[in-house]
Amino acid sequence: MEKGVQRWVVDISKWDPSTNDFSFALSLLPQHHHSSITRFLKMDDRKRALISLLLQYALVHEVLGIPYQDIVIKRTPEGKPFLEYGRVCFDFPNFNFNVSHHGDYVAIASEPLCLVGLDIVYHMIPEKETVLEYIQNFSSCFSSLEWDQIITAGSGDEVLTEFYRYWCLKEAYVKAIGSGLAYGLHKVEFYHTSWTNISVKVDGVLNALWRFWLFDLGKGHWVSVARGQPRLAIESYKRSLKQTKFSEEEYNEGLLLPNPRFVLRTVEELFSVIHKAKCSC
Repeated sequence: MEKGVQRWVVDISKWDPSTNDFSFALSLLPQHHHSSITRFLKMDDRKRALISLLLQYALVHEVLGIPYQDIVIKRTPEGKPFLEYGRVCFDFPNFNFNVSHHGDYVAIASEPLCLVGLDIVYHMIPEKETVLEYIQNFSSCFSSLEWDQIITAGSGDEVLTEFYRYWCLKEAYVKAIGSGLAYGLHKVEFYHTSWTNISVKVDGVLNALWRFWLFDLGKGHWVSVARGQPRLAIESYKRSLKQTKFSEEEYNEGLLLPNPRFVLRTVEELFSVIHKAKCSC
């Protein structure tokens, strides 16, 4: 099942498309996706939305071998993307993926059995308020233990780094179960040893059947990955999954798969994958 575990990331700061270049890239996607990209006014936001979708189509095609015209990607009412299975058959018991973008990076992660959640944060320094004033706006999202770890981290920059790390992990969890911020980030409490051996309590109960990882992408960006139980997905997302119930042995096989580092893909590579896939249809 290891082939189903993928971690890709694209640095969009290196891509400065002309109007024609962007139109070509947009044409690689099905027409029904176009408005979700062109609705953004800023080019950086359009780039992130476009590359996010290209990553989804490229990964599904490369990993699952599904012909391009048979790939159907939709979103739940809460906004989580999913592959509509239809008549598509493949070897993975519960293939799913998640995407995220912030700052210079757009990323995708996939899992063959467990739920996957992904989040990128960019270390933005507040301009019109102090670090403590800025993070105070989000204090209700953290447990007292987490908050204490954040505000005692050291300098203003170190406090902000600690804040973003916790925020990144919380987002990855709620995105994995498909709920988004509506779930209540304060219900999810993280423990760690120097940001390794990361564990979670949900509503005060330790859940040992989840795994979390945190990576430094560079240039002030962090990315987190959550891997967990399909049966904990919210109902709207659960309906998109191929299977949600597994035996302990089956689940552990997915939970304990190696977690690879992120592979840096270029925009040009994505174009090539999608263009070849479309031409072979």
